[in-house]
Amino acid sequence: MSWNPALDPMLPDPTAVDAIETVIVPRARDIGGFEVRRALPAPRRQMVGPFIFFDQMGPAEFLTGQGIDVRPHPHIGLATVTYLMSGRLHHRDSIGTDQWIEPGAVNWMLAGDGITHSERTDGTARAQPQTMFGIQTWFALPERHEDDAASFAHVGAGDLPVLEAEGKRLRLILGSGWGARAPLSLPSETFYADAVLDPFAAIPMPDDHEDRGAYVLDGAVEIAGQVFEAGRMMVFRPGDRVSMKAGPFGARVMLLGGETLNGPRYIWWNFVASSRERIEAAKEDWRSGRFQGRFRLPPGDDAEFVPAPDR
Repeated sequence: MSWNPALDPMLPDPTAVDAIETVIVPRARDIGGFEVRRALPAPRRQMVGPFIFFDQMGPAEFLTGQGIDVRPHPHIGLATVTYLMSGRLHHRDSIGTDQWIEPGAVNWMLAGDGITHSERTDGTARAQPQTMFGIQTWFALPERHEDDAASFAHVGAGDLPVLEAEGKRLRLILGSGWGARAPLSLPSETFYADAVLDPFAAIPMPDDHEDRGAYVLDGAVEIAGQVFEAGRMMVFRPGDRVSMKAGPFGARVMLLGGETLNGPRYIWWNFVASSRERIEAAKEDWRSGRFQGRFRLPPGDDAEFVPAPDR
């Protein structure tokens, strides 16, 4: 999943809507019967706030006995945020976490100086057909937190703020917005939310964050007279007041953004860092095959791993 898409040359001209800086069309990749659509990073935008990867997983259907098997692999310099609409994922990592990820919950894995983890649908999860649909994002860390110790946090769906009014229902996954704050403590200011809109319902973007974007997961939204359908990410100009209205069949949108970092990040495979030196050191540690220290394999899932790419 280290593949980066290019923008579709048939994109609408982003200058056609004053409030929109960039429109991104994600590229799809089949990773063995399971489609991932990656919106970030993109040629015109590496990040929206601190969000440096944005992947739509599925929707996919698995027959009995089938599922996802992402073998143990390493990360540095980021936090993964896994949020499911349907299905279950079994997360294990090198600090001993053993957690089932379920719809509506937020799962935050801070890699910091280094962590190894796996994601599978295993055990009883394969005893019957299942669906999988969700979003996984990578949150790039400020320099002062790149060497933090790895950690994991799980917040159940019932503990996240949910706001409902005028035909819209918003669950705040991370950070602050719309007068609410999610429970997780974060290394930088951000917002990340899942909003379901009834037909023609409208929702404003928070205007107290530096960088803001929206990804249409289902249905369509209208912004300044232009319609954006599912599979589009819009990045908005700083400081503008922006509101979007659902189409006649409603919409589901992921809203994200926050404080920008002090500069771009280097990305290689599953590593994100503010310097090439950090990337090279992590490459050497994983390729050594010693699997000690920061990159030991997850307890209970240490029989295999994903080798580092050659390039």
